[in-house]
Amino acid sequence: MALFCRSIISTFPLPRFPLQLNTSIPSPYYPPKSHQITALPLLRCKTVSFASLSSQSPSSSSMENPPEGYRRNVGICLMNPSNKKIFAASRLDIPSAWQMPQGGVDDNEDPRNAAIRELREETGVTSAEIVAEVPHWVTYDFPLDVREKLRHQWGSDWKGQAQKWFLFKFTGKDDEINLLGDGTEKAEFGEWSWISPEQVIELAVEFKKPVYKEVLSVFSQHFQQ
Repeated sequence: MALFCRSIISTFPLPRFPLQLNTSIPSPYYPPKSHQITALPLLRCKTVSFASLSSQSPSSSSMENPPEGYRRNVGICLMNPSNKKIFAASRLDIPSAWQMPQGGVDDNEDPRNAAIRELREETGVTSAEIVAEVPHWVTYDFPLDVREKLRHQWGSDWKGQAQKWFLFKFTGKDDEINLLGDGTEKAEFGEWSWISPEQVIELAVEFKKPVYKEVLSVFSQHFQQ
């Protein structure tokens, strides 16, 4: 039985038909009702391969320009090598929606470095290494209500997000994961768990499901090794 960490919640291939969001996932996987964040030490010295990754030259695919009108973003698929499951967390603003870490790319920032930074900021994780990358930008459009909300929040009107996705292999221990992140940004998640690729898709908001299906299909060989 899987170890659950402040939350809930197994196998490829991904389903060939669209999955509908359904919180009644077969036992024993039930998203919890509470949404608490446990404070852990914020700045950890565990360390790993992030320093060497940050110094690497960016790949050519990382430097390609995303489609016009889309906000540059990175997505992080953090895999637990012991059980081939993926880190996912529930959003504080939409508790029923679970997602993989993601975040914007700063001006002149290489997407690889942005992914390392976002993983640390959102989960506190530094013990990880990049093992694969989706070789192109993957886009999704915002629903109209979400687009309007973000227009006010960001002060910019984006059609959606263009994401460069990276697969990270987690090399640390579960107690390193801290939803307060590294303390530099406001917390975004309430709970987290290692879940299967199928569950990652099913628990995502509807407009992100196609992206998750594509990304996890690209990374599927790594979950079968």
